[in-house]
Amino acid sequence: MSNEDLSQNIFADYEVVSSSEEQKNKPDLRTKLKHLGLFLLTFLFVTLSGANFVGFEPVLFPVAMPGTEDILRGLLFAVLFLGFLTTHEFGHYFAAVYHKVRVTLPYYIPLPVGIGTLGAVIRIKERVRKVTQLFDIGVAGPVAGFIVSLIILIIGFINLPEPEFMLNFAGHEELKEYIIETGEYPDFITDDNGEGVLTVGNTLLFSLMSSFADNMPPMWEMYHFPFLFAGWLGLFFTALNLMPVGQLDGGHILYSLIGYKKHKIVARIFFTGLTILAGIEMIPLLSDLLTQYLGFGLGSWFIWGSILYLVMQKAFRYDTVWINAMLAISLAVTLIYNFIFPPEQIGQGSLIWVVWTFITAFFIGVEHPPVQQEEELTFGRRVIGWISMLIFVLCISINPLFTS
Repeated sequence: MSNEDLSQNIFADYEVVSSSEEQKNKPDLRTKLKHLGLFLLTFLFVTLSGANFVGFEPVLFPVAMPGTEDILRGLLFAVLFLGFLTTHEFGHYFAAVYHKVRVTLPYYIPLPVGIGTLGAVIRIKERVRKVTQLFDIGVAGPVAGFIVSLIILIIGFINLPEPEFMLNFAGHEELKEYIIETGEYPDFITDDNGEGVLTVGNTLLFSLMSSFADNMPPMWEMYHFPFLFAGWLGLFFTALNLMPVGQLDGGHILYSLIGYKKHKIVARIFFTGLTILAGIEMIPLLSDLLTQYLGFGLGSWFIWGSILYLVMQKAFRYDTVWINAMLAISLAVTLIYNFIFPPEQIGQGSLIWVVWTFITAFFIGVEHPPVQQEEELTFGRRVIGWISMLIFVLCISINPLFTS
C-alpha cells in the first residue's frame, strides 16, 4: 500500500544519506536492520497464526505452541502470503526507484492475532510531481502482487487433495462422517449445528477458478488449505489496495486515468457505497446491543445515522450538498438491504467495512490531491490502468469474512 497519508507518521526516522539524485534510496545498515527486524517478527507471527488456520491440531496462540507438523504448514502459509505481500510492496519500491522518487523500504506490520499482520506499507518521501510517475508507482504493486496470487492459486487448485484429506484435521466430526459416507464435500454447513462457522467470502475470480477444480472444499473449510487461503488473501488485499479513493493504489491509478475533477466525483460515490456496506454490518450489531440492554433496537438507525453524518463531514470536506444527499442514499439502501436480506439469513459480518469506512475518511482520504504536472498517459499505461480496475472488481468480496 503506497499510502503517504496513512504512513507519514510511522517510523519517521528513515535515514536520508544525501539530497542528490545519486544518493536517493540508499538506506544505511541500521535502517536495513530495522526493516529486516519488522519482517522477521511479522514472519514469526504469520507462521504461528497460519499454523492455527492450516494446522491439523490448531491451538490458540499464545496459550500453547503448535506441533512441529502444524508449524511446518504454518511456515508454508507464511512463505506464500508474505511472498505475495513482499512482491506487492517491492513493486511500488522499484517503480519509485526507477523514477528517482525517494521512498522507504517496506514496513511490515506484525500483529499477534488474526493472520499475523496488518500488511505492509512504504513511505514516499517526496511529492510525486508527474502523473506518469504517480501511475507507475501506484500500479506496479497490485499488478505484481496479483500475478503472484494467481500463481499461488493455480498451484493450489492443481494439487487439491481428495476430500478425505479433511480427516486429518481435529474436530469437524460431522463433516468427517459426511465425507466417509459420500466421499464428497457437503454443500451445506455441517459443523457446530450450523452456528458460528467461520466462512470466507467468495470473489468473482476465485469462484471462476474454483469451478475448474476437482474436490474444491467449501468456503467455510477453504482456509485449512495453505495455497488456497494465501492466494485468496492475496486477491483480497490486492482489491483493498485498488479501491479508487484517496492515496490508495486504486486512487493513484484512477486519478491518472480520468483526472482530478472526475475522480473526485467517482471517489465520493464509491465512498458512499463503502458506507452502505458498513451500515449493513453495523445496524444488526447495534440493534442487538440496544435490544439486549434497552429492550428495543430502533435506536440503532439514529446512532448509525449520527455517526455516519460526522464521518461524511470529514470525508466530503463539509460539502453540505454531498453530505445530505449521500447520507440519505446510504441509509435508504442499507434499510432496503436489511429488509430484503435479514441478518439471520446471511450470518454475522466481520465489521471490516466499518473499519475501512473510518480509515478511508480519517486517514486515507476520499479525494486524491492534484498532481503538479498533468499529462496524458500512454496507450499502454491506460490499458494496464483499466485492467487493474477490472482486477479490483474480480477480486473484491462484499462479505469477505463472516460467521454463520
